[in-house]
Amino acid sequence: MSDSPAQALGPPPFRFSPAGSQPLQGPAFTLFFKLLASALLFGTAGWFVHLWLGGKVSGGAVSILSWFVAALLLMLFTWWSIVRSVTRLDAAQLQQTWLWHKKMDLRELAFGKLIRIRGLDWLVAPRLYVRTLEGKFTVFYAADPRMLDEFERLVSELKAFRSF
Repeated sequence: MSDSPAQALGPPPFRFSPAGSQPLQGPAFTLFFKLLASALLFGTAGWFVHLWLGGKVSGGAVSILSWFVAALLLMLFTWWSIVRSVTRLDAAQLQQTWLWHKKMDLRELAFGKLIRIRGLDWLVAPRLYVRTLEGKFTVFYAADPRMLDEFERLVSELKAFRSF
């Protein structure tokens, strides 16, 4: 038996600190994207009401109405998630409020890729795809330019750290 402390198996943990001393937090989706989602939701609701009041909906009130209400509730929940979604980055984790609360420990990261279309960030939400050493993956959206800069730095540092 040896007197030295047991060493952890596997590669060393990844360490990353956002610029500045405070955690970074910002909206996950742009104002334009939120407005587009709002227009789709309320436009769909208005369109159905217009059809209903105009007598152009057939198939029975209960059947059509129940399908529409179910679809509208799903759209409403998704819309609310888009409107309130926030991405947060600190020295320990990446987090995002969304349909569910997503989080990923930075120390477990094995791979990261920032997916974006420069010049169209206002329309197509940039996203960070990350994967852990165990193969679990998650996608985090970001609309804040400072957060996107940190995502780029995180990907660069992670790539350099894991290429041994």
